Amino acid sequence: MIYLKTPEEILLMQEAATLVSRTLGEVAKWVAPGVTTRKLDSIAREFMLDNGGRPSCLGYHGFPGTLCIEVNETIVHGFPSDYALRDGDIVGIDTVVELNGYNGDSAYTFPVGDVDPQTLQLLRDTKEALRLGIAEAKEGARLGNIGNAIQTFCEKRRYGVVREFTGHGIGREMHESPEVPNYGRRGTGPILKPGMVICIEPMINLGSKNIVIGPDGWTTRTKDRKPSAHYEHTLAILPGETRVLTTFDYIREALGDRFI
Repeated sequence: MIYLKTPEEILLMQEAATLVSRTLGEVAKWVAPGVTTRKLDSIAREFMLDNGGRPSCLGYHGFPGTLCIEVNETIVHGFPSDYALRDGDIVGIDTVVELNGYNGDSAYTFPVGDVDPQTLQLLRDTKEALRLGIAEAKEGARLGNIGNAIQTFCEKRRYGVVREFTGHGIGREMHESPEVPNYGRRGTGPILKPGMVICIEPMINLGSKNIVIGPDGWTTRTKDRKPSAHYEHTLAILPGETRVLTTFDYIREALGDRFI
């Protein structure tokens, strides 16, 4: 069942979305060669707690981190660890914060040091796919239009579009209906109505769309071990407009000229 939020609830969700955006901006200051992903996780957790939030991912069905860490070929749900980032890596960071009973969700893939041009282009194109998906998220449109825009753009560039993981609704729960796939046909799926709050999150592979889930039951990698990129925004469908609740502006402020 799709739960439509009231204007008052959306205002509360905006606060959660702002906090998760600020958290990614804080983490961005520390993304560099030699920094462990466990260190990034502790920075995010401390920042959320210091600002009145709760790390929604931590303990979710046993997940051990505040952040989902996605280094290089990891697509989603990687664990924080003692792995120290290396020059040339990319690291996706996906996280959710609960504030005042509501959740905000966002993800960003960071280049670490000097990254090869083909992988940097994957990052740029995945972020552009997110923008194109958001442009289709309009009152009265069909949900399938979002996935079709993402899939068409990415597959024209011969990227693999992950099928097994999707965007989702969000609210009091981290994951609510509907699922928001990154593929699909225009004119299909539920109609987007005022009060719907959804997360759009392209997960795009440099090579094949095929995946492998690791022995921990969480960490998901590309089958061909080629890099994968992941970006995500939380947005609300309103009468006559769509409001993107999360922002990458705090990341831009932290990275300056290094912002992709």
